[in-house]
Amino acid sequence: MYRPASFDESDLAKLHDTIEAHSFATLISQHDQAPCASHLPLLLDRKSGPYGTLIGHMARANPQWEDAGGQEVLTIFHGPHAYISPSWCDSDKAVPTWNYVAVHCYGTLELETSPDQLRQIVHDYVTTYEKSFDSPWSTAGSAPGFLDSLLHAIVGFRIRIDRIEGKWKLNQNHDADRRRKIIEGLEASSAPNDLEIAELMKQTLK
Repeated sequence: MYRPASFDESDLAKLHDTIEAHSFATLISQHDQAPCASHLPLLLDRKSGPYGTLIGHMARANPQWEDAGGQEVLTIFHGPHAYISPSWCDSDKAVPTWNYVAVHCYGTLELETSPDQLRQIVHDYVTTYEKSFDSPWSTAGSAPGFLDSLLHAIVGFRIRIDRIEGKWKLNQNHDADRRRKIIEGLEASSAPNDLEIAELMKQTLK
């Protein structure tokens, strides 16, 4: 990923926080000698490996897994993003741009296909994504044997992160006055992405 020095983010805890907050990822590998991508929610085990390990599953009917095992793959996590209007800059020397946050993870994909492995992955997914609900659903609430009967339809995998890159493009290459004006423009919006980018830009001014 192209990362000018002013936009480069290398704080591992910050990168992990973004992965967990924006966990619906794009997984890219080679299939039949061509790029192939799937869009999947992924879990992060922060403590496994030097940069953490990504855990997920995909439909067995998805052909991507058939030759992804053992490949180095790229996983992209898209954080908040927002259009930046030059009208906010009060200058005739400004152009439209886009501010955004993105994390790229590189690592070798290892397949996990045993029923015990798949059952654990499904359990971890449910626990992670249900925990914010007042009455979280549990796999224990499903009919006896129902989930196990579905495990044959998925393939699990782990990606030990060997390299991780972060890009926080938040107008850090402009002076503080212009950035404050852009923040004001974003805060006039009701779009969640605009407001989140405005908050991240404020942090760069501290």
